[in-house]
Amino acid sequence: MTDQTTRRFARPLVAVAAVLGLLAGAAAVYVRESRSGNGAGGETAAADCADAAATVGRITPFLKGQVAAMAPQTPRALPPLSFTDGDGKPSSLAALSGKTLLVNLWATWCVPCREEMPALDALERAMGDARFQVVAVNIDMGSDEKPKAFLDEIGVKALALHRDGSMGVFNTLKKEGLAFGLPATFLVDPKGCLIGAMNGPAAWDSEDAKALIGAAKGA
Repeated sequence: MTDQTTRRFARPLVAVAAVLGLLAGAAAVYVRESRSGNGAGGETAAADCADAAATVGRITPFLKGQVAAMAPQTPRALPPLSFTDGDGKPSSLAALSGKTLLVNLWATWCVPCREEMPALDALERAMGDARFQVVAVNIDMGSDEKPKAFLDEIGVKALALHRDGSMGVFNTLKKEGLAFGLPATFLVDPKGCLIGAMNGPAAWDSEDAKALIGAAKGA
């Protein structure tokens, strides 16, 4: 093979190698950004929740007794969670930020959910204020009538009805590895950062639960 022929074949090979190099570099950047939380946005979300580590440390000694199943979490911003309020108007977790939230997912067909609802109502009556709220989100498919009738039947007065008939909230939290069944309960700080998660029921009207919420509020 002549030198001229060698050069003719070498030039395309060099170009292909250069393109492959650029693609590899782009892939490496994508992987780094994905692992850090989608680039700058992920870094911002992590920074927003940095202060929540102190809250996790404060509540950890109170995760015992009736609320021992609540697991402390490495603080992170939750994805957008949307639902409707008792009047059927759009609402969201972000709209309720500014206070510590105990977010509970429930359904009328879930027996443990039905059993713990009066305790959640009692917790809201005892501790609900400008700094804390129980946000019970019903995920029954269909209309609001069944969950409304159930809450009226058991005498729930303090809890506001929040609804997600699409189960979108549950499915979003399931993808995050947080919700495996019902009831599922999440402790969220005033900035919207997850600090605790639990799958299964708890005695939310117990002294253990009140002590946990008091610690989360910083009381």
